[in-house]
Amino acid sequence: MVGRIPVIDVMPLLEAGPTEGPLPAKASLGEPFPVSATVFREGHDRLGAEVVLLSPDGVRRPPVRMRALPPRDRHTVDRYEAWVSADAEGPWSFEIHAWSDPIATWEHDAGIKIRASIDVELMFAEGRLLLERVIAESKLRKADLATVKAAITAASDTARPAEARLAQLESPELRAVLTAYPLRDLLTVEGPFPVYVDRTRALFGSWYELFPRSEGATYDPTTGEVVSGTFATAAERLPAVARMGFDVVYLPPIHPIGEVNRKGPNNAVLPEGEVTPADWTGSPWAIGSKDGGHDAVHPDLGTLEDFDAFVAAARELDLEVALDLALQCAPDHPWVSEHPEWFTTRADGSIAYAENPPKKYQDIYPLNFDNDPEGLAAEILRVVRHWMAHGVRIFRVDNPHTKPVAFWQWLLAEVRRTDPDVLFLAEAFTKPPMLQTLGAIGFHQSYTYFTWRVEKVDVEDYLREVSTESAHRIRPNFFVNTPDILHEFLQYGGPAAFRIRAVLASMSSPTWGMYAGYELGEHVAVRPGSEEYLDSEKYQIRVRDWPVATANGESNGNGIGLTAYVTRLNAIRRAHPALQLLRNLTVHPADEDHVICWSKTAVLPDGSSDRVVVVLNLDPHQPRETMVHLDLAALGLQPGSAFTVHDEVTGAEWTWGEHNYVRLEPSEPAHILTVKGHA
Repeated sequence: MVGRIPVIDVMPLLEAGPTEGPLPAKASLGEPFPVSATVFREGHDRLGAEVVLLSPDGVRRPPVRMRALPPRDRHTVDRYEAWVSADAEGPWSFEIHAWSDPIATWEHDAGIKIRASIDVELMFAEGRLLLERVIAESKLRKADLATVKAAITAASDTARPAEARLAQLESPELRAVLTAYPLRDLLTVEGPFPVYVDRTRALFGSWYELFPRSEGATYDPTTGEVVSGTFATAAERLPAVARMGFDVVYLPPIHPIGEVNRKGPNNAVLPEGEVTPADWTGSPWAIGSKDGGHDAVHPDLGTLEDFDAFVAAARELDLEVALDLALQCAPDHPWVSEHPEWFTTRADGSIAYAENPPKKYQDIYPLNFDNDPEGLAAEILRVVRHWMAHGVRIFRVDNPHTKPVAFWQWLLAEVRRTDPDVLFLAEAFTKPPMLQTLGAIGFHQSYTYFTWRVEKVDVEDYLREVSTESAHRIRPNFFVNTPDILHEFLQYGGPAAFRIRAVLASMSSPTWGMYAGYELGEHVAVRPGSEEYLDSEKYQIRVRDWPVATANGESNGNGIGLTAYVTRLNAIRRAHPALQLLRNLTVHPADEDHVICWSKTAVLPDGSSDRVVVVLNLDPHQPRETMVHLDLAALGLQPGSAFTVHDEVTGAEWTWGEHNYVRLEPSEPAHILTVKGHA
């Protein structure tokens, strides 16, 4: 039912459908997020509104006054907004309090009537009564009480000119007191509306993906065959990952790989009846064999104790381990024989393997969640808790959009109930409704369409979308590449393309990631028009001599300085709180069609501001020059301001203002600028 003061179109609000209440919107510890609503009333009297946060223990926090937003069109009139933040993890909620504001109504009417010599003494009398109500109904501080009493005296002093008396009642000092202690008539409370506040890693972090079997892999000097890396050799790579400034090391599936219908290099399919060659290591996503299933580790990698040692080594370097949760099976997975009801049986009696016509995945059986949903769900929860017990607190979920949404909602709620620090990343390259819904029902982060946004207009639109329109539903994780996705921009853009995409991802999203080999500029596709890597690690072990490869990359143009460049980007992210937030991004106009500009601003605990402006050349082949036009209000700067900017990459400094000339070479495609202060 509509309240006495209508409050409608509340945001953030995630509708779950007619059978249950709203889902919790996303927030992270200490992260400012906007609460907005349309608030209006009949007639011409003024109103006020504020947001009240309710902590997990139900305690109401001090209200935050909402401000009226300037309307953009006829649909955005009477829109109010306030930014709030939570100081503890857990299930929060917020209320919107709206009221008739008699003081604001009086200020409006008195300002008109008294200056027009209409009902002058009546208006002062009404003002005096309102101020007396403030004293009676509020616990004013001594100085504030003196300010209100002085205003009452002025309203009553008929010996003074009316203009002087009105000026005292309109003084900034009195208005500040009345804003802090409003009179609330016809109070209407809407809510509570749920918000879940996650730990900081849900919002901010740098991810690095590696295949343990490739890290430390060597060639047997006798046979020339590849010898798999292990958890122990992969741990030797961790210090280099940490030195680059990454926070999360993500491992694709580490389980036994199926031997039936095993795929070979470059997704090769073995002719029927032929024996699988010894050097066909198979895809880690074809999970399960005689050596075990989803709760086991591949024997070539070591033991569970070796995995525990890997997790401990990562923790010593302040790295979290994220593990792939891929809910699918190889034909020889133990589940196939033990629980055939968990799969789809075709008319000829065979189990259906995965297909996305014309693609066929003969080495993978999809799970069927409709035959025994309770039994299958219980087993998957057991598997998740098994890895949680071995130190995994982050899961990257493979293809969640191919499983029922209701299952994910249940699973994530079960884990959150006992272990709210455990995070789930949805690898859902799918249609927007599914991607958004998976985020709404509990996934903490989401892969996005970032990889395919390369043109300026598409990039600008997408940055606005993820930072404003969908930020209450999904947290983006901008991966610049994956084992599945080598975009043609990287295939043909040279070293500059790698720098451009790294800057775009790391400086616009609080969470970004890259797959091993990016820092080497690996860019060769299996064939023209494909986004698959040549000799993809999905199907075979990749032997890299990291010291040699890195040195060659630094010197021969195949990824010039990319390791150092990525390290610098991550250092900049850690140094600037503004880059660790999502909802604070503003796109600024740039005249050139290949140059994009955006900024991020954060208010620090001491009241100062952290401001970062990024100007990026999206063209990896030639220099571009342009004028960049900054929205100074979005930066918290006064119109006409001049200020010093410091380039975090080159160390150069300039004096900037609202309009600035920029020229960017492909070799140095970005200005990452800290606003140091007024010039």
